[in-house]
This record gives sequence, C-alpha cells and structure tokens, in this order.
Amino acid sequence: ITLVFGVMTTGATKDMGKMLGGEEEKDPDAEKKEEERQEALRQQEEERKAKYSKMEAEREGVRQGIRDKYGIKKKEEKEAEAAAAMEQASEGSLTRPKKAVPTGCGDEEEEEESIVDTVMKFLPGPLMDMFNKK
Repeated sequence: ITLVFGVMTTGATKDMGKMLGGEEEKDPDAEKKEEERQEALRQQEEERKAKYSKMEAEREGVRQGIRDKYGIKKKEEKEAEAAAAMEQASEGSLTRPKKAVPTGCGDEEEEEESIVDTVMKFLPGPLMDMFNKK
C-alpha cells in the first residue's frame, strides 16, 4: 500500500516507476502474442471478404434472373452496343458523326413568330388593331 498525493493505492507503484523514468517490465511473450493477434485479424478479414463476395455473387444471380425475365441489358452491354453502333455508322465517313439537335433548339425565329401569331389570335379586336398599326 502506497500513499501518493494523499490517496492510498496498491498497484500504482509499478506504474509510478514507469512514469518517473524507471525501467519497464518487458513481457517475454509480447512479440509472440502480437503476431498471433495480427494473424487473427488477417484471418477475420479474409472470412469477412469471403462472406461478402458470396453474398454479392448471390445478389448478381438474382439480378441476372430479373434481367433475363424482363429483357433488360446490363449497363456494360448497352455501352458496348452503343459504341459498336457508332463505329459502324462512322466506318465510311471521314468526319465524326454529328450530334442530333434536340427539338426546340433549332430555328428560334420560327418559334418566336409562331408564339406571336398565337398571342395575336387571342387578343381582342381593339388591341389587335393597336399592334397591327405599328
């Protein structure tokens, strides 16, 4: 029993010796225990990876069953088909294929005229006369 700072302690003498710069007691089997611990961690990690790879394989089997049932293609298959179609379309051409222009992005003047014409149809007579005079 030791009295340190007014508190009675029993096992603190060994720790106090370390804190004050004394020699540490070395465990002769510490290195062996550490190797065993590392091996156990590696083994647990391998088991975990095996478990999750097995689960993923089962999931992929279910996914493939759904794809077969509904005729859905995998993303990689779609990309491969699209790339093959682009290659086939551009075989005889010296330039790259043109991108399709979405509707509404082409001739803006025609769209504006059609909008103005549509608005003019719904205006009452006196207002239509005012716009036509200008």
